[in-house]
Amino acid sequence: MANVNLKATPYNLNDEQISWVERTLGNLTDEEKIGQLFFNLFSLEGGKKFHDADLTNQEVLERFHIGGARYEGGNKEDVQNLLNDLQKHAKVPVLVAANCDSGGNGACKDGTYIASAAQCEAAQDTTVAYNAGLVSARESSALGVHINFDPCVDILQNWRNTIVNTRAYGTEAETVIKYSSAFIDGFNSERDMITCIKHFPGDGTEERDQHLVLGVNELSTQEWDDSFGKVYQHHIDRGVQMIMAGHIAQPAYSKKLNPELEDKDILPATLAPELITGLLKEELNFNGLVVTDASHMLGMTAAMRREDYVPQSIAAGCDMFLFFNDLEEDYQFMLDGYKNGVITEERLNDAVRRILGLKAQMNLHKQQAEGTLIRPQEDLAIIGCDEHLAMRTEAADLGITLVKNTLDQLPIRPETHKNIQLYIIEGEKDGIYKSANNVEEDIIQELESRGFHVTLNDGSTRVKGKTLDYREKVDAALVFANIIGYAAENNYRIKWGTAMSNEIPWYVHEVPTVFISLNFTTHLHDATMVKAYINAYHSNPETIKQTVDKIMGESEFKGTHNDLVWTDKWQAKL
Repeated sequence: MANVNLKATPYNLNDEQISWVERTLGNLTDEEKIGQLFFNLFSLEGGKKFHDADLTNQEVLERFHIGGARYEGGNKEDVQNLLNDLQKHAKVPVLVAANCDSGGNGACKDGTYIASAAQCEAAQDTTVAYNAGLVSARESSALGVHINFDPCVDILQNWRNTIVNTRAYGTEAETVIKYSSAFIDGFNSERDMITCIKHFPGDGTEERDQHLVLGVNELSTQEWDDSFGKVYQHHIDRGVQMIMAGHIAQPAYSKKLNPELEDKDILPATLAPELITGLLKEELNFNGLVVTDASHMLGMTAAMRREDYVPQSIAAGCDMFLFFNDLEEDYQFMLDGYKNGVITEERLNDAVRRILGLKAQMNLHKQQAEGTLIRPQEDLAIIGCDEHLAMRTEAADLGITLVKNTLDQLPIRPETHKNIQLYIIEGEKDGIYKSANNVEEDIIQELESRGFHVTLNDGSTRVKGKTLDYREKVDAALVFANIIGYAAENNYRIKWGTAMSNEIPWYVHEVPTVFISLNFTTHLHDATMVKAYINAYHSNPETIKQTVDKIMGESEFKGTHNDLVWTDKWQAKL
């Protein structure tokens, strides 16, 4: 068993901090230790949550003694109020996490997007990744966040994978290392906060979604060592404090480290001791904290009964469990697992020691004693400040990518192409990962402000009308794909409004046609017929503005694409 050394990297605690950890650990009851293992998900989205308990924040803390909190939804004031309320009632300071992979927009609705990982790669400038990390830290810290459940250090090897399509920094280990390191450097530059990389043992080799099915990293041990292993070893050596385990199996390593395993015995990393304790903590020498990915995902729930996998995750070597299904039931499952010996006393104390060690590393205990753990409202001024918006502007300029323009149809300007037929292709409209609601309005407003006359197409019909009439009325067609999501499909593709909808690009040889993706980078697979294709990476107003600038020839395209955009289809390049 790999027990933590709080004096070594990534903790590097002094004697006073270690003394607080040991004193606090010694004063916790078994029930309080069990509570420390849990991250609870708090919702600011109209009561939507994964559990049904109707409890106040104080009651959650007093009854279940949670060690960590994450939340979803909410503007900056709502989020800060929630987190301050939690800390006011906490006996032991609560670790608060957010998912900031692209900037402060991951911490609150009005936070500043800078650039996704895919956009950082396209920009070919580590400054963009650095600024994304910097803004993530500044804006989330103002709310009371301590941990970033990012960056994603997966390697996008399979173009069909939409889980990490925009969250992966590249298709090679070296590229991922380059830009994820820059992100972490930016994140760590101003704030004493914790970085959590994910999703060990690595996503991006297959197309499926661990929200829906067990994920599998099918690489051989040598292939894994030369790719994902290289990335994780790099960040461990640099001192990353947390690693999120994915509900992803790595059969080759599981069988190498435990030759008695058969296929039926293969488990996701979150439940596999040979991967978490054996590979990550012992072979890669990770001395930090391991947290599970969200426990409602089918990659975990399909492995065994919840009663069994709740404590098994900790027994396997994970140190914190992400999200209750039912507060009372899951808490009891974990406590029973300890009482029944699934979680040994040594393993429990080691996990809690790692949790308290991170709290001590950030001196949360001192902040609690001083009263400075509560964030003042004036801290919120940094969210959306002019400096951060300027970083977003630079990132958009460097990242927006012209993938193809084989008929030389650009620029498109109101002087030459006044009448625009606008097609907006959307995905899930009311899911937890839905896109922004005002994208259509922002696009139309931007185009009309430049002098274009815009007609929004209705894709609910197959009626196309006469092609000569179309050419008479339409000077150019712009197609914006704003498809975002996880957890409803194993991979997200273009879904037209109806069968043989009139929005499908039948018109590419009738009028100049430009296809713009506002998220996924691989839509050419479903639209190989388009001759001008742009990856813009996001739907915020600044990105839309700069995309129109570049379509009009007001500024040049500077982004660079990787070869996955062609989706292995020769037609895509034509």
